[in-house]
Amino acid sequence: MTHHQHPPAHPGARSRRRAPLRALGLAAVLLLPFATAGCGTGSAADDSGGALVIGATGKLPNPDTVIGGAGFEGKRLVSFQLYEGLTRYDLSRADGPAPITAALATSWKVADDDRTWTFTLRKGVKFHDGTAFDADAVLFNLDRYLNRKSPQYTDALGAAAGEYAGGITTYTKLSDDRVRLVTKEPNGHFPQDLAHVLIASPTAVKKTGSARFSEHPVGTGPFRFVRQQSGEQIELARFDDYWRGAPELDRLVVKALPDAAARTASLRSGAVNWIEYPNPDDIPNLRSDGVRVLTNSYDHLWYWILDTTAGPWKDPRVRRAANYAIDREAIAENLLHGTAAPAEQAAPSGTFAHDPANDTYGHDPAKARALLAEAGYANGFSTSVTVPTGGSGNLVPVPIAEAVQRDLAAVGIKVDIRTTDWSTLIAAEAKGKVARDSQAIAQSTTLFQSEALLPLFIGSNSPFWTGHYSNRQVDTLLASAGTATDRETREAQYTEALKLVTEDAPWLFVVNDRNPRAISPKVRGLVQPQSWFLDLTTVRVER
Repeated sequence: MTHHQHPPAHPGARSRRRAPLRALGLAAVLLLPFATAGCGTGSAADDSGGALVIGATGKLPNPDTVIGGAGFEGKRLVSFQLYEGLTRYDLSRADGPAPITAALATSWKVADDDRTWTFTLRKGVKFHDGTAFDADAVLFNLDRYLNRKSPQYTDALGAAAGEYAGGITTYTKLSDDRVRLVTKEPNGHFPQDLAHVLIASPTAVKKTGSARFSEHPVGTGPFRFVRQQSGEQIELARFDDYWRGAPELDRLVVKALPDAAARTASLRSGAVNWIEYPNPDDIPNLRSDGVRVLTNSYDHLWYWILDTTAGPWKDPRVRRAANYAIDREAIAENLLHGTAAPAEQAAPSGTFAHDPANDTYGHDPAKARALLAEAGYANGFSTSVTVPTGGSGNLVPVPIAEAVQRDLAAVGIKVDIRTTDWSTLIAAEAKGKVARDSQAIAQSTTLFQSEALLPLFIGSNSPFWTGHYSNRQVDTLLASAGTATDRETREAQYTEALKLVTEDAPWLFVVNDRNPRAISPKVRGLVQPQSWFLDLTTVRVER
């Protein structure tokens, strides 16, 4: 199978003279007085795209390629702006899940064994330091991630790259613009995985060494590194030689503002002109002030992982009962003010695996009580859940957990909420444990934005804490889908697998986030895709 992509012309590829912005079908811009972030946006003569200053919900990632460490928010705002893989997400549309398209590779072909992939590389691409991208750069980076004998390899890089590149067994240069990558097993989503295998400048890595590369990161992405306060703020600048055309913006600044009130205050004061996940309670007033609040469905689920091997949660009737007890509509509309949608099944509503026919768990307390009685818990029971106080994609986790707590109490399930910080929760989970020793974990996740992660969430024998969920039929469907290079086959099998997960109810399915962000009316050109990620090359800040 051969894949060719010819990406649409990028606005910056024309010239630095700007054509009128296209209508994006988003909320109309309200031209009310509103403070602009205190950054120079240039004069009328220089056709400046201005400075975009974003308030993020948590600490910023380590900017060394794949290490990250701040979830997909850090990847979308920093890592994917500095670097690219052989492929990338096409984030130019708002009306469907973002497909994979060409990036540092222009085409790829898989052999009949479904393991041997040949990639044709894009010519003329430059790293931010002016050096050329070629096949040697690809092999250098794969060595850095996979070859323990490489002087640039570190355990941190190897562990981080393992999720997406761990299945690569050999990589060979065929010519300056062609490489061959061989995977251990057939992998139908390999092109998607490679969007996360980010390519750094070999010259820059050799200059600093891997230990200090994060202080001076160099990639091929649309923005180049300027300076940072580690974990707190990073400043990037437009890369004029970007292969898709220079971005509109002059500067991109990302600030860590984990407190929702602080993000709103910063937006109102003009310290930032964009915030990720505004507090839902603030949205009506922000809109009345002329702020645009953009939303779209995407690959997100906020849920509780239940311990399926111990206590009442061992019984699927109890798990289903708890799901019927939840008033998701009230949470989505009254608590989250429409920034989320009810999740009545395992597959997020903004993904190709979502089939409305599989929506199962409406609000039905009577059915919940009947199932509890059938399972021998007519008088209810007590349990506990560990809830993060914040973190990438977690919305307002404690208030949501409290709403679920009230709904469960109404049918006799008494829940003790135990809070912890996001880093502690995911660190314990990665070791197969539950922070604060609860019977459940509340969190958010992606399922299909990165198909490689699916077995880690719903497959048997995951190294992560998944509530010990195991369904061999789900495993079989995941294994078959994972090897299928045909997209339609994978989609059908994933849909069937998630239907089974919905029936087994190893989780409490609560809401699907709609990815709200609040932006100044002076920020123009953003397409809000059905994705965790964003294309910031089309954005500009008006004076």
